[in-house]
Amino acid sequence: MFHRTQLLLDRAEAHQRSGEWQSAIALCETIFESSWRSGRIEDLLESLLRLGLLYSARSERELSDDYFQLAFLIANRGGDDQRSARALNGLGISSHRAGQIDLAQRYYLEAKLLAIASGDRRTRGDIELNLGIVANLRGDLSGALVHYEHALIEYEALGHRQRIARVLNNLGMLQTDLEDYASAAESLDGALQICREIEDVEVEGIVLTNKTELVLALGDLEAARSTCDEAFEISSRLDNGQLKAEALKSYGCIYRRTDKPHLAESHLLQAIQLATEIGYPLITADAYRELALVLRSEQRNKEALDCLNKAHGLFAVLQARQAQAEIDQRLEQLQQDFLSLVARWGESIEAKDHYTRGHCQRVAEYACCIAERANLPEGDLIWFRMGAFLHDVGKIEVPEAVLNKSGPLTPEERKLIERHTIVGDEILSSIAFPWDVRPMVRSHHERWDGRGYPDGLAGTDIPFAARILRIADVFDALTTARSYRAPLTPSEALNVMINDVGAFDPRLFEVFHNSLNDLWNRGRQLMDSA
Repeated sequence: MFHRTQLLLDRAEAHQRSGEWQSAIALCETIFESSWRSGRIEDLLESLLRLGLLYSARSERELSDDYFQLAFLIANRGGDDQRSARALNGLGISSHRAGQIDLAQRYYLEAKLLAIASGDRRTRGDIELNLGIVANLRGDLSGALVHYEHALIEYEALGHRQRIARVLNNLGMLQTDLEDYASAAESLDGALQICREIEDVEVEGIVLTNKTELVLALGDLEAARSTCDEAFEISSRLDNGQLKAEALKSYGCIYRRTDKPHLAESHLLQAIQLATEIGYPLITADAYRELALVLRSEQRNKEALDCLNKAHGLFAVLQARQAQAEIDQRLEQLQQDFLSLVARWGESIEAKDHYTRGHCQRVAEYACCIAERANLPEGDLIWFRMGAFLHDVGKIEVPEAVLNKSGPLTPEERKLIERHTIVGDEILSSIAFPWDVRPMVRSHHERWDGRGYPDGLAGTDIPFAARILRIADVFDALTTARSYRAPLTPSEALNVMINDVGAFDPRLFEVFHNSLNDLWNRGRQLMDSA
């Protein structure tokens, strides 16, 4: 390589370590222009690879990929395995940051073969480090540890302190995940010491964000705030969007744990916005996961569910299996909290109304059978089932004598019964369900022709879920014994419902009709197990 080029590259690397991005880019562009004119291929390739890394670190993926792809094209044609490997590794980093994990891994593995063939230990160390990050993300912690150890061997053999600091940083993150906090502290402190000795401000900022997570895990909120302040100051000085988004997310975690939900929400929303803008889906997913905890603590369950679903979707794209499993646990806990509430209410309703024992559960089963065939989204079914189970919750306020009366109801008693839809809606108004179950409770006695109650809604003005629920509710009432009649068979009930012109949504009734055998079998299984 031309001697002057090496001097300029060294200066560019020094600028990068101190966070002077524009100066580093300007020097590399100078090398690129002069080597392009003079035809010095090695110098040209070095400038392309450095520019790719610089623009990747600044989240300018399109420019970064252009430089890496051009570098690979030139190096590959010239049989330069070492620089071909570096270009592919750079494309892997870019893909990884954009959430394209499978593509990133393919780049890394192809680059590893070329690095081994060329005998380039530094590039092989870089690739092992990146493969470790992928393994860690996917929950393969033992695999990640092996890759990090291989990277450390390569870097220590070369005495490359900056890269040793990066490996120690990642080891510290892994050890935090494994709850080996003493080892994590040793790794992260070692990384910080190296960064400060070689004045690598960028990596120092990365290490500080990870040390914040460690200190948070240890419960030292004051130390976490101090460490996060340092990381945020560096991110602002370097104008590094990734670092800033990480620091904002950490502030959100700190404020949640110090019972300052409004500040937590504000910082997490800023982290989500910034991470989305610069294309870092992993930070976005982590921030949504944390925001869900803040919202749950404030009983804003619908918003919490939305955040959990967004986090789960992003982690699924990233193939972050460990994080997905954690989100699944939180979703399940949220569901269980509400299921226990619903079960208690259901028991209260049926304890009062002797003629509807098991009615709520059967109606929920019938309604879900119809909803599945009507293409209600799978993620909504658990909440739909809860709404169906609670459809008669307002009967808690109806006197038992009226509920269990064997003879005809007086007009006043009928008004009391019909008010159960409004009372149920009022009862649920104070409960922050993640899915809107109240329209099911209020409107399940509305008719398609507008002659129902309590609001006289007609056609598609009746909420979709309530239209399904009405069919299930009427069918169970007809096929269940009453004091004044024996239960009807499914076919008899179907004929009664067909003859009740204008009662039901025609399209949904057709779905019900077509699924009658399956629906009835599911109901019988519930009766037999009761």
